[in-house]
Amino acid sequence: MGFFLAVYAAVVAQRLLELALARRNARHIRSAGGREVGAGHYKYIVALHVLFLVSLLAEGLLHDGRTAPWWAWTFSVFALTQGLRYWCIVSLGKRWNTRIYILPGAEPVRRGPYRFLRHPNYLVVATELFVLPLTFSAVATAVIFSLANFWLLWRVRIPAEERAVYDRP
Repeated sequence: MGFFLAVYAAVVAQRLLELALARRNARHIRSAGGREVGAGHYKYIVALHVLFLVSLLAEGLLHDGRTAPWWAWTFSVFALTQGLRYWCIVSLGKRWNTRIYILPGAEPVRRGPYRFLRHPNYLVVATELFVLPLTFSAVATAVIFSLANFWLLWRVRIPAEERAVYDRP
């Protein structure tokens, strides 16, 4: 149970720190003349992630926080995705955010993992939502939230970001 609760607490703390960083970066972007786009769907992203954390906690506790037989593999993938997460954050610098902000005249970032993928952070999130619950045998959480995230990203978030970042005059 201790490992599960420690990992869970670390993930929650990480998310809270990222929200604080996003708020700080938003202030910076707005002060430079930037604006938010696609704000209408943000509440669904927040809801998905909050419900994911609630579901992970509930299903993890249901299994007494025990790791799955394959936990070393899934947790290793989870740990590796953290490196990619921070590479994304560092590469975007003050432009990193959980929301979509556009800075007038700024070109899309093409350094770091953005040289290879347009949306590497979404790969991180998708991977986490699948492998972290599987580490603790929370199969229902892994499947339900992976499918919901896939739909939200591919049908709503990524098209909004593509329009804002790549289709602007």
